[in-house]
Amino acid sequence: MVAVPASAPGGTAKPLKIVARVHAMPPEHNAGAEHMLVSILRPLVERGHDVEVWLSRYGKAAEPYEYRGIRIMPLASRLDFPTSVRKADVLVAHLETVPSTASLARGYGKALVVVCHNTHQPTFRDVAAGGTTLAVYNSLWMEREAELFFAEYPKSVRPERSLIVRPPVFADEYATRKRGDRVTLINCNPEKGGRVLEKLAERMPDTQFLAVTGAYGQQILPDLPNVEVLEHVDGAEMRERVYARTRVLLMPSSYESWGRAGVEALASGIPVVAHPTEGLCESLGEAGIFVDRADVDGYEAVLRKLRTAAEYRLASKRAKARSVELDPSAELAEWCSAVEALA
Repeated sequence: MVAVPASAPGGTAKPLKIVARVHAMPPEHNAGAEHMLVSILRPLVERGHDVEVWLSRYGKAAEPYEYRGIRIMPLASRLDFPTSVRKADVLVAHLETVPSTASLARGYGKALVVVCHNTHQPTFRDVAAGGTTLAVYNSLWMEREAELFFAEYPKSVRPERSLIVRPPVFADEYATRKRGDRVTLINCNPEKGGRVLEKLAERMPDTQFLAVTGAYGQQILPDLPNVEVLEHVDGAEMRERVYARTRVLLMPSSYESWGRAGVEALASGIPVVAHPTEGLCESLGEAGIFVDRADVDGYEAVLRKLRTAAEYRLASKRAKARSVELDPSAELAEWCSAVEALA
């Protein structure tokens, strides 16, 4: 993991109690939003802060457990969440848990951090409902969209402060030692490109595909001899079970506010062929190979072109260079300092 300084200008040396409220967490639920949360909470744990994540939905776990140094409190454990809130210095929420957590923050007079994972209006509406101390946006384009929202609704309450933290990917945790041979899609629901994978696999029987089932949505899983289906994978196992077997990653998503899986693949020099969403254009930069998701012919042409050694070598070089550019160290240090300054 990237080292984050133990203290920072404007921060605090006092250990804080940080309580997060979210609907689900790994290893049961593996999605970009939850793994971003893990990635930004881990540095706080490493700086000596007490971090708890309380789940708002029932899952398989009934007892508290630890995930990558973070203490997770399942809803079924029936422990006293309000007591934990009363003792907290800072509350953190995202997605569906924001309204209820914001209410508790106002009631108990606690600082509230809202982590924004998409640009849909409910996200900004919840931030603007009042009481958000710090809003965290995952990209420059999300910050711009938030500004447009506040301009359109001038009576909404702006957060006291905002910060951009791109979903941190620690390259050394994802970089593989060997090159795979599969064309891979992670999360095979229609919005992520399940139908595109299906059509490509039918057209390219000489190509081996890897279909990794996702945490949500109907999964399109082709029953074809050249498609291997891999069940839902814990984020901590993605390097060995997915990226070590992947030669090219597909991301023909209809929407991505950032696209964490693509950045994870870049760490190994894996070319990413993606639909040009705002988020993917920002995250992949010049390393991205962009093809409209409706253009299956275009996807097939790119995959065949990447079979040539020279083309693949150039795409891989660009991928690794972009991974270096996305080193999260500075943003995580700023994030930790911002949270510490709330106490």
